[in-house]
Order: sequence, then C-alpha cells, then structure tokens
Amino acid sequence: MGFQPKEAPMFKDRIDAAGLLTLRLLRYRGQSPLILAIPRGAVPMGAVLAQQLGGELDVVLVHKLCAPLQPELAIGAVDENGHATLAPYATSVGATPAWITAEKNRQTQVLQQRRRLYRPMRPAVPVRGRLVIVVDDGLATGATMLAALTAVRRDRPARLVCAVPVASGEGLARVQALADETVCLSVPPLFQAVGQFYENFPQVSDDEVAECLQQPGLFSPLPHQGAKTSASRSNAAAASLAASKG
Repeated sequence: MGFQPKEAPMFKDRIDAAGLLTLRLLRYRGQSPLILAIPRGAVPMGAVLAQQLGGELDVVLVHKLCAPLQPELAIGAVDENGHATLAPYATSVGATPAWITAEKNRQTQVLQQRRRLYRPMRPAVPVRGRLVIVVDDGLATGATMLAALTAVRRDRPARLVCAVPVASGEGLARVQALADETVCLSVPPLFQAVGQFYENFPQVSDDEVAECLQQPGLFSPLPHQGAKTSASRSNAAAASLAASKG
C-alpha cells in the first residue's frame, strides 16, 4: 500500500477556527442570531460566534449512531426527541433494524441527560422565526450536522445557516440542501478526520460545555433576571473564551 499524504493543519485550535469563521458571518452582526453549537467540541466555538456577532448561544443536541463493531463509523444521527436520520450505507455495514432501534434509544438517553446537565431548569431556546446559525468544528460524513439541521428546520427558523471551518466534499454535499446558506472555510481533497486539520484538538468535557452555556450574557435571561447590559455580555464572553482555552 502506498503512502497516503495528509493535509497540513489549517487551524491552531477551535478558537482560532471560530475567529476565522466569524469573519465570514459578519453580515449577521446586529441581527441577534441564535448560535446553536453541536456538543461537545463546537460549544467553545459557538461562544466566540455569539460574542462577536452579538448573538445568543444554545446547543442543538444530536448524537451520531454508531455502526456495529465500528464505534467511530457513523451510520446516521439522532436528535434529543428521538428523530433519526440514517446514512444510505447503514445496512451494508451490518446495521440491522434491531441494532438501529437499540442504538437510537441509547443515544437519545445520552442526549436527554446532557440537556439536564447543560441547561438545568432552563428549556431550549425557541428557534421559530429566528435567524439561526448551526456550528460544528467540522464535517466528516455530515451525519451529525444533517440531523441537527433537520431538527432545527422542524421548528421553523426564519433563516437557517450551517457554519463549519472544514468539511469533506461528501459531508458538505449532504448538508447543503437543508440549509438556506452553508459557510465552509475549506473542503480539502484529502480528508480522513476532522482532527487532522487542527494543531490542537482536545476533547471538550461536559463540564466545559455547561460552563460555556451558563456564562451570563450569551443567552436570554430568565424572566426574573432582567436584561443584561452590553458590558456584562462582553465580560461573560471573555470568561467563556478563557475557559475554553484552559
């Protein structure tokens, strides 16, 4: 087997990628966009976008469905309400109807637990009629973003934007039809995994996600809390950015 060259890293880390992605989304500044990040890796990125665009941050909870005996291979994805999307090759890698049902149930339970952890006592931010930007740190098969966009579209946003720093050609093609606009910084020809395009690509923990989401100023306050000032929004975003780098 011949040597397979790899693409050089394009981004220092997720925060670097988010900063570059923000430059392509500046036209939405001042339109109060709702930034929906796909946990866990994209949440620190979402915090940067929300701060830079003057938007609101929340998560869209979806999880890949794993192939039998190949946990890294996505055969589709499921959202927190149990709606699943499947890749056309799912059955060819051994995913029987029974396996798919069991895997969907497992991952739905994980997502429901994450919602309780990430936003205790706070429901998901409504998307109906909003400008919504769904962000992830990259697309490989596109299965997770496909499920995320499908879930958000179901709630009737005014405009739905998909934003990623890097994607495979296959993954990008799968999601474009579901978004009103797709912003992708690079579609490299040699794509093996999202992490290959980052110098630093650490795992993001559930605690880090919860910390980002609980920063004041990056989401709408509860009714009794009153309005946040622009200064508190900026301070909270800075704290969130520092936490994500740590």
